[in-house]
Amino acid sequence: MLEVTPQSAGWGHVGFKVQELAAGAVARGGEAGREACLVILTGTADVGVGGETFPGLGGRNSVFQDAAPGAVYVPAGASWTVTAKGPVELAVCTAPGSGQGAPRRIEAAKMSQELRGAGTNTRHVRNILPETEPAESLLVVEVITPGGNWSSYPPHKHDTATAGEETALEETYYHRLNPPQGFAFQRVYTDDRSLDQTMAVEDGDVVMVPRGYHPVGAPHGYDLYYLNVMAGPKRQWIFRNDPAHDWIVRKG
Repeated sequence: MLEVTPQSAGWGHVGFKVQELAAGAVARGGEAGREACLVILTGTADVGVGGETFPGLGGRNSVFQDAAPGAVYVPAGASWTVTAKGPVELAVCTAPGSGQGAPRRIEAAKMSQELRGAGTNTRHVRNILPETEPAESLLVVEVITPGGNWSSYPPHKHDTATAGEETALEETYYHRLNPPQGFAFQRVYTDDRSLDQTMAVEDGDVVMVPRGYHPVGAPHGYDLYYLNVMAGPKRQWIFRNDPAHDWIVRKG
């Protein structure tokens, strides 16, 4: 099991966990003061939240399959179970909440899709829990970047609360590669370079972005999937491009 908590990350909002479940296995959770988005990355599962049941969610064989994942929103304080109908990869995304809202299945039709960028900056985005859908803190999105392409590019950041210009959001990247023996690169850096790390990420790695710009590159031959979880004081995604590289967008 892979897990990032606010305590282990040294920040205040995002929690993220991935569990591999065998057929018939049951995962349980629920925490006072923290809402959750349960994402069935692969496989099929029955999800229970409080007294409600959402059967037969998911169904993907791979995160690279062109299909929506199964997903359920869980209000803060509600208990949940996920029962695997076969092998399941489950992502548990959490953030602070007061318990507002009701448990719900997030329908595939509510997960807007977009083709972002152009040329070797093209990537495919599926908004699992965007700011247009109800939640208290969480934003959840998945992205596929074809081999040879860049993503989260030009480098952008969202670590400063500036009204109308930028919001402060912590973020995790859960990376998968196809074929799985591949690798990708991710850099996380700030304007003053007090944080400047470049990482070779492999299948199943998580990168934490507490602040700074965070571009990702997928080498030729290896498609890259990542699941993003974001949360902060305000549930809105407004980012600022690195001024040194913003010309790329302006030129386009």
